[in-house]
Amino acid sequence: MRSSRTRSLRARAGLAWAATLPLVAGALALGAPAADAAGHDGGRHALAGTKPLWATRQADQGATSASAAVTARVYLAGRDAKGLADYARAVSDPHSAAYGKYLSPAQVRARYGATHDQIAKVTGWLKKSGLTVTGTTNRYVTITGDAAAAERAFATDLHNYRKNGHTYHAPSATASAPASLAGAVLTVTGLNNAPRMAKHHSSELPPPEGVFRNSGPFSSYYGSRTDKKLPSAYGGKAPYAIKGYTGKQLRAAYGAKKWTGKHVTVAITDAYASPTIAQDADKYAARNGDPRYRRGQLSQVLPADYTHIEDCGAAGWYGEETLDVEAVHAVAPDSDIVYVGGASCMDDDLLDSLGKIVDGHLADIVSNSWGDIEANETPDVAAAYDQLFQQGAVQGIGFYFSSGDNGDEVANTGTKQVDTPANSAWVTAVGGTSLAVGKHDAYQWETGWGTLKAALSKDGNDWTGFPGAFNGGAGGGTSKTVGQPFYQRGIVPDGLAKANGGGAMRTVPDIAAVADPNTGFLVGQTQTLPGGKLGYDEYRIGGTSLAAPVIAGVQALAQQARHGVAIGFANPGIYQRYGTAAYHDVTDHPLGAGRDLAVVRVDYVNGADAGEGTTTSLRSLGKDSSLHAGVGYDDVTGVGSPGAGYVSSYRP
Repeated sequence: MRSSRTRSLRARAGLAWAATLPLVAGALALGAPAADAAGHDGGRHALAGTKPLWATRQADQGATSASAAVTARVYLAGRDAKGLADYARAVSDPHSAAYGKYLSPAQVRARYGATHDQIAKVTGWLKKSGLTVTGTTNRYVTITGDAAAAERAFATDLHNYRKNGHTYHAPSATASAPASLAGAVLTVTGLNNAPRMAKHHSSELPPPEGVFRNSGPFSSYYGSRTDKKLPSAYGGKAPYAIKGYTGKQLRAAYGAKKWTGKHVTVAITDAYASPTIAQDADKYAARNGDPRYRRGQLSQVLPADYTHIEDCGAAGWYGEETLDVEAVHAVAPDSDIVYVGGASCMDDDLLDSLGKIVDGHLADIVSNSWGDIEANETPDVAAAYDQLFQQGAVQGIGFYFSSGDNGDEVANTGTKQVDTPANSAWVTAVGGTSLAVGKHDAYQWETGWGTLKAALSKDGNDWTGFPGAFNGGAGGGTSKTVGQPFYQRGIVPDGLAKANGGGAMRTVPDIAAVADPNTGFLVGQTQTLPGGKLGYDEYRIGGTSLAAPVIAGVQALAQQARHGVAIGFANPGIYQRYGTAAYHDVTDHPLGAGRDLAVVRVDYVNGADAGEGTTTSLRSLGKDSSLHAGVGYDDVTGVGSPGAGYVSSYRP
């Protein structure tokens, strides 16, 4: 659901133990002077995307009451929005003379930030319209008021519309700002109050959720244990799923070698904050062979208060933070980690978290394991995100977003689409794989992550409905809203880039790492145990929520390899390495055409113990809805996963 002012987003993994649960390029262009709405004076500049697609004539229920409450944000364009986008490209492109010539936060504000005069004029316009200004930052102005004042300010009428059986208000025509403020106003968000909660999967945070445990038997490494009594699949006996990979295995798989991420800081954003993260992370490291944390190595930047605790399922986000922190430390054990928690899972609060990182340059690498479907995104909100991503790029900050956990989203939404913010041309979208690490930590292969599940029959003689139904997979595909960025030209096949018809569009993901929860990562977390007591426990987890921090950790290694020089927005460099030994070229059939793969998984019925029995199922690998991992770039794994030569390729 959405709040009255913004959208909420979901964590990617959401404790994705069984089947993992599940914003556009460039700054938003302000439209040409538009004919006025609602009888206001002419000379307006349209704020594109502010009328949502669901606000149709058929759904129109009439005018919104003039006294209805409205809360919104007016985002400031700054003094040179086009210059910001142009420099963000140049400073990130290895072929550009400006490559790597990053600016400080103060330089960014001086060159591209909103001027005092712009802020004063925007504030004066809003107040003159009858709105109350409740806050001002260097990025936006927050306002409250009634619908009548909002209509005066933005030259549009608010109407009530039916959506999914409920009634919400929204602009009946594209909102606009006075033409004199065209260079000052980027967009406005919050004029519609439709809740669009993508559920995860004052203000006290709740206790941790109930415990989840994996049942055995397990393989200690891929393929180490099979049961000859179980039915065959794909011409042989499938091995049991691993108990969960640890840092040593992931570092070996992705070419860490001697690098540890020393003198590099990785930021992580999620909503809320786990109250036990410090002790959980340290205990996990001690139990699983990772170096213990130095004093100050893990820090948190948290809001004063939390909101939307029930709507967002706050406790469900604890596992997300735990996974992200422990995965980054496992791959890059000497890197510093700063966790920047949002006050909620709403866009405004997550944007504020990202803004703290950019404004304070808290890190060069930012891992983000949350998002939503593209259909829920609107250009107004996307513009606010992209402005932040561009500001980060010119400072040498790269943002990494998980690509999603529902494949092409058809099974989840009925419509083939990509996820956001991974669809932005200014972030690195991280897809997912199924990973086989064998004896002595040897990398064996990867497939694109996509799972079919078939349960063991009651008599134990076959797999019911083999190969089974789709059970989750890496998000990917072709955006319907974002044009193809320069770094994908000539690499992404037209069959993918033009899959929606028309011109070439942004295709995701860009790169990939382990995500399949059946070949996933072992995490340790304080949970609520049976009986209500809290206790530390460990379980296997996956999702592109795992892939994103793994890639962030690998990027920390790469930054160390280039003597600490920031990689910044990584996509131009990632695609520059396409087709080289830097990558594992991941396909759905790594052992050869027609040779399918699967693992056997045993789960507790109640998720905690054998009190209600167990279930056994076959999980087929490399079956990601309509998406396919093949030779070269693909819409499951992008250019591939980091190979043995990836980190060393960044050495000067």
